[in-house]
Amino acid sequence: MVRMVDIGGKPRVMRQALAEGRILLQPRTLEKIRHGLIKKGDVISASQLAGIQAAKRTSDLIPLCHPVPLSGVLVEVIPERDGVRCTCEVSAVYSTGVEMEALTGVAGALLCVWDMVKYLEKDKTGNYPNTSVQGIRVLLKKKGHTGITTHSERGKRKAKHASERAGHSKGES
Repeated sequence: MVRMVDIGGKPRVMRQALAEGRILLQPRTLEKIRHGLIKKGDVISASQLAGIQAAKRTSDLIPLCHPVPLSGVLVEVIPERDGVRCTCEVSAVYSTGVEMEALTGVAGALLCVWDMVKYLEKDKTGNYPNTSVQGIRVLLKKKGHTGITTHSERGKRKAKHASERAGHSKGES
């Protein structure tokens, strides 16, 4: 059985999340991106828009995610030495976190990069031996004024959430 978790009793507080990921590309592809020579157009701008759209549509893509009314989405797409890095920062005042929206924003932006440059990345057989989306992860999340947790603090975060749940069940906020 699967179900959407009931968040009706949770308070609405400011939620923020930051995620990142990257796509590895060939040097000649990166040069064409940097010089605006991609056939489909401006990779950076298109990928930023794709990331924003993806973050906004997360609940349409991931079945049990709540549709979150986002108050802000910032997507950065940055060419680097061996690929393109993407970050997505999402914020909302809501009853559930926005990590999935940030992760989806990164994935959408990076897939847009791939789509726009795939003609340059294909080998003679039509495959992509050098192209790879990697390292999509949550860098940080923030809930109200309780502080920031990072991906390396999972144990602390679990303990904190257990403590918060215990406090809410006693009527504390």
